[in-house]
Amino acid sequence: MTLDISQAARHALATWLDHTRALKDRSDNTVTAYRADVMDFISFLTAHHAEPQGLAPLARVTTSDMRAWMAHLRGQDIAPRSMARKLSAVKTFYRWLAEREGFEPTAVLATRSPKFQKKLPRPLTEDAARAMIDTVELQTQDSWQGARDAAVTTLLYGCGLRISEALGLKGRDLPLTDSLRILGKGKKERLVPVLPIARRAVESYLTLCPYSMSPDEAVFRGARGGTLNGRHIAKVTERARMQLGLPATATPHAMRHSFATHLLQAGGDLRAIQELLGHASLSTTQSYTAVDQVHLMQVYEACHPKAG
Repeated sequence: MTLDISQAARHALATWLDHTRALKDRSDNTVTAYRADVMDFISFLTAHHAEPQGLAPLARVTTSDMRAWMAHLRGQDIAPRSMARKLSAVKTFYRWLAEREGFEPTAVLATRSPKFQKKLPRPLTEDAARAMIDTVELQTQDSWQGARDAAVTTLLYGCGLRISEALGLKGRDLPLTDSLRILGKGKKERLVPVLPIARRAVESYLTLCPYSMSPDEAVFRGARGGTLNGRHIAKVTERARMQLGLPATATPHAMRHSFATHLLQAGGDLRAIQELLGHASLSTTQSYTAVDQVHLMQVYEACHPKAG
């Protein structure tokens, strides 16, 4: 629902989004989500008060308004996690707007986020991760494409890269050395160690790849020479996990989860893992400690003589 929103409110929203994009280094996807969430909130206020919401009405938002909006979201069967995301976007916008316009945004900022159970990452076992890489390679008929898919998957598990980061590698990044400079989310740069097995996987692919590697072209190419699409890796991963009898959670992103979890289980430092993954907040990385605790409890219950 997008009703009549005052020109002043539209201008303020656009200015905030430009500010967020330029100064806060938010990704395009994040900015798009922010715009939709805040626009939906202003549209709700427009309908709730039966009049366009300019800057003055926005500054007068009450606790009652916020409760009505949250009730409206619940009535649309929006999940608590999504409600929390929308509220976070509105609060971020209001902090900026209040500072710019000189009003007190207490009613908005004091609104409590709905509680929800955080989903723990679902890593693969070490054996399953290795089997996934081997099986992914068998999902295409052309040997160079199989080598390519294995190389991408190896980078996800061996270096903890996001799929977008692996597919974003350019010819200028070659040949891979013992470290790789990655520009991740929010344009945050990090240095990632590259294991010999990952270098060998990429080298095997490059030996078979029929396309030249100029500095500005993607390393991982589709069948017709364009940049490989992440959906392809998702599809071959899905076929591989079905062959292996792995759960639906065995996705390309699960390989990155597995990288972090296995490092933690081997005694890796949480701060170091945060840097390797490119997480902006340590709290994001800390979710892996919960995964490790679940693993430890499973081992305890299976092996302790007094368990059960």
